[in-house]
Amino acid sequence: MQKILAVALAAALGLSVSARAQIILSGNDEKLLFDDNGKPIVSPPGRDTLSILDISDRVHPRLVATLPMINSVVGPPTNLAVTPDEKLALVANSLNSVPNGDKWKLVPDDRVFVVDLTANPPAVIATLKVGKQPSGMAVNHAGNLALVANRADNTVSVLTIDGKDVKVAGSVALAPEGAPSQQLSAVAITPDGKRALVAKAAANKVALLDIEGAKVTYGGYDMTTGVFPYNVQMTPDGALGLVNNNGNGGASDGQVDTVAVIDMQMNPPRVVDQVVVGDGPEGLAISPTGQYAASIILNGVGNVPKTAFFHHDHSYVSLLKIDGKQVRKVSQTDVGALAEGAAFSPDGEYLYVGNYLDSDIDILHREGDKLVRVGSLKLNGHPASMRGNTP
Repeated sequence: MQKILAVALAAALGLSVSARAQIILSGNDEKLLFDDNGKPIVSPPGRDTLSILDISDRVHPRLVATLPMINSVVGPPTNLAVTPDEKLALVANSLNSVPNGDKWKLVPDDRVFVVDLTANPPAVIATLKVGKQPSGMAVNHAGNLALVANRADNTVSVLTIDGKDVKVAGSVALAPEGAPSQQLSAVAITPDGKRALVAKAAANKVALLDIEGAKVTYGGYDMTTGVFPYNVQMTPDGALGLVNNNGNGGASDGQVDTVAVIDMQMNPPRVVDQVVVGDGPEGLAISPTGQYAASIILNGVGNVPKTAFFHHDHSYVSLLKIDGKQVRKVSQTDVGALAEGAAFSPDGEYLYVGNYLDSDIDILHREGDKLVRVGSLKLNGHPASMRGNTP
């Protein structure tokens, strides 16, 4: 088990994390940056961290603890999750940095770390072995089951949660053994816990899973949602699934991309609309109220040449309004450089966006159909992913 050297404000506060009960996680990757040509610069491992934030004061989040924990910006920024009771955090690591001659390269990992958020300071209590390159993750509303999309081996791992005991209960294959990688990148579970959507990025499809207790099955039903579906989330009422169609495999290319709208109440579920959001949607969050969604747009930042016609110095958030089964873009707000993860506050009034290249979090307040920047928080690392106890 990885040794925890916590930088814990929790001790100074004299409170456990669970006592604060409004938590956001930020996974910070220090292994990967990009040069002016958009080419990756891979560094040795050992400096990645997990930041645990208390957002009880919405505009002035407080850093509760920082844990050394390997994680990766490669993949959608949903490789971590908080259980609904905020007692546990799960963090998947998709890639490791290993020697490659006189340089370093990234190779798939297979680990999920379990963090006890009630400990003072929080601590890793278990390390699980799942599939190859675990990426997107989701915990059901009951808090007793988690699914992990394994990007490099076409499987979804099933985890059972019983108090602080998390176990691997099995896996479900979404393609025949030996088939080319469909890059299973993200997963979302319906509020009733009976079904799940899995983004199959390289196949341009989203798969439907059935869930009965800890038994998860795939009946072979896929929906074509758009080019490179990279992230997926579910509305709180379970009526809709939203899918970020990235378009260019994790980078911008100057072309607009869409969010697919899946009607989950149709039999079978199907794509009923596409909403244009911008170039390179990656992070995706839906308000706990179900009225809004935020699609985080790369906007030509990061892993693209600075000479490219579509290069920009900042990302932005496309705010989507959800009215019944109608979804439309109502505004966009600039954020920092290479924005990745995002999370809403429990009341849905604030959105927190991690800016990878700026090593900070933008704090946005919803004012009608617009998001207005009201603050920021500097981090001691590059925020690669972000989640609260709601997606």
